Amino acid sequence: MLRAGVAAHDLDRICVTHFHGDHSLGLAGVIQRINLDQVPHPVTAHYPASGQHFFDRLRYATAYRETVRLTEAPVAADGPLAVTEDFTLDARLLSHPVESYGYRITEPDGRRLLPEKLAAHGIKGPDVGRIQREGALGGVTLDDVSEVRRGQRFAFVMDTRLCDGVHALAEGADMLVIESTFLDEDVRLATDHGHLTAGQAAAVARDAGVRHLVLTHFSQRYSDPAAFEQQARAAGFDGELSIAQDLMRVPVPKRT
Repeated sequence: MLRAGVAAHDLDRICVTHFHGDHSLGLAGVIQRINLDQVPHPVTAHYPASGQHFFDRLRYATAYRETVRLTEAPVAADGPLAVTEDFTLDARLLSHPVESYGYRITEPDGRRLLPEKLAAHGIKGPDVGRIQREGALGGVTLDDVSEVRRGQRFAFVMDTRLCDGVHALAEGADMLVIESTFLDEDVRLATDHGHLTAGQAAAVARDAGVRHLVLTHFSQRYSDPAAFEQQARAAGFDGELSIAQDLMRVPVPKRT
């Protein structure tokens, strides 16, 4: 968090995909950090319900002074975990040797004003704000001078084989961060261990209409990250593509 420039005060929710060590051992430090920094707001933790005993151990791995209300919200089924004015957070069950969930954040749809239609109806100046706030002005509705602007959709898919949950999370995502532990020549190994290949991940993104694909979680057996990009392109994904590196910042695509 320090190296990434992320303050504990920035955290409102923690989403744990599953309780293998490389995806959960850092939880103890994060929880203790938010308490050390006395984060002034509650923090909610989502994690597979079947791993409650692991969560308990990590939460109290060492001695520290609790100063923050940490709300435990274990996940036991597909569906929405939180619905707010700003976003909906959903979870979907994945396919891995231990229970694993992927997460998806969806912004609500908004409206995009159309200058030519505003001009055609003679709406300008302060009246533009009024029609946005009130929904109508002088017999002209907001629908008459605007169009739907779809909310951004972000999906996070870690350790899993191909399954329905992967496709559901990826569908229509503006950005998909997804594991691609293996290269395609090791597809049998990937399936046996509950993982994806670069080509499988890219095919999911291609079929789901993903705008920006971020591949990550690479096996150390491979020395050339470019091979993952090559196989993703060979699978027919032609959108924006990033091969993740530690501390990389990847901007969400601009709203369409």
